[in-house]
This record gives sequence, structure tokens and C-alpha cells, in this order.
Amino acid sequence: MRKTFAWIGAALFVASLLSLPAVYERRLITPGPAGDGSLALALLGNIALFTGFALHHSVMARSGAKAWISRIVPPELERSVYVWIASLLFLAVCWLWQPLPGMVWNADGPLRWGLRAIQLAGVWLTIRAAGMIDVFDLAGVRQANHQRPVEFRVAGPFGLVRHPIYLGWFLMVLPTPHMSTSKLLFAAVSGAYLVAAIPWEEASLVEAFGDRYRTYQRQVRSRLVPGVW
Repeated sequence: MRKTFAWIGAALFVASLLSLPAVYERRLITPGPAGDGSLALALLGNIALFTGFALHHSVMARSGAKAWISRIVPPELERSVYVWIASLLFLAVCWLWQPLPGMVWNADGPLRWGLRAIQLAGVWLTIRAAGMIDVFDLAGVRQANHQRPVEFRVAGPFGLVRHPIYLGWFLMVLPTPHMSTSKLLFAAVSGAYLVAAIPWEEASLVEAFGDRYRTYQRQVRSRLVPGVW
């Protein structure tokens, strides 16, 4: 039963990730209607949707929150419960995001294909970095099967910046050939959250790995943008 729960959570995790291209590059590419008086409501609703996801993602990843969850459910399901909630919240963000009126830019010709190439580089970087962490560990399957979590190690994209998955996200959502207002808000809100979350996440990593992570911070100076920050 516990393994089934974990595997269903992993399936939800995959479904939430696959929803991003479906929604971002299909549903939100068409601007919403203008002048219907609901712009402010849609804007606030979208921000509230992502804020709910972001708060859960940050607060429930802290060690205190993990300990609290482990008192409610079996400890081996702590990660899986987190994945269930995070995946459902991200599915809500994707499919309940309200289209806004207006287009910011439309790129055609060679520029369009250049932007697509950057997006594909972001996809590759994200998959490569996630593979270094281990997707089964991220999805909570290892914990449910009483397997040891993946050890902290520095290789591949993690030698370039400390948060290559976040860099991959920016490369996927910003250089889109067809940027609607809806997509720009999605990119801006999600990007602002990632930048704000980095200090929180690194504090958790220092707590978990101690001097090993502090040494890594000294070795790889760039958090997100190579040679800049």
C-alpha cells in the first residue's frame, strides 16, 4: 500500500511536469479577452495560485515541517506526501491559470528557431541536473522503499552553477518565440519565486550536509547565472 501510494505520487509528479509545456506553449499562447472587467481578478488569481504552490514548496521542504509530517504519516512516506501535495498544487497552477489579454512579442524566422534552441537547451539542462539528483529520490519512491537517499555529489551541471535546474527553468520559460501577457506573468512570478527561494534552499542544504555544502559553495561561486550571480 505504501509503495502504491509512492508510485501514484510519482505519476502525479510526472503529470505535473508534462503539464508545463502543454499549458505554457499551447493554452497560454492565445491572449485572453480584453475589456471584460475581469483583468484584475485574473491577475490576482494567478498570483495567488502560484503563491500557494510556492509557500508549500518552501515551507514544507524545511526540516521542521518534514519532522511534523513524519509524526502524522509513516516516516518513509514523508517525501511522497510532499510530492503528492506539490504535484497537485502545480497541476492547479497550470490548468487554472487564467489567460490575460495582450501579446508581448511574436518571433518568426531564424529568431524563432534560435529561441527554440535555447528552450531545448533548458530542457536538456533540467533533465541532466535532475538525473544527477535521481528522479526516484525526488519523487519519494526511494524513501517509500526504504532505500538510502542519493548522496550529495558535485558533477555535470552542478559544476557550472549551484542551481542548474533553476537555470534550466529560466531557459525554458523566458526565450519563448510567442510571449503572451499570460506567459510573461507566469515566467515573472515563477522566476521571482526561484530567486527568492535560493537562500532558503541553501540554508536547508547547509543544515543537511554541513561543511560539504559550504565547501561546494566556495568551489562553485555562481548560484544561478555563470560568472554573474
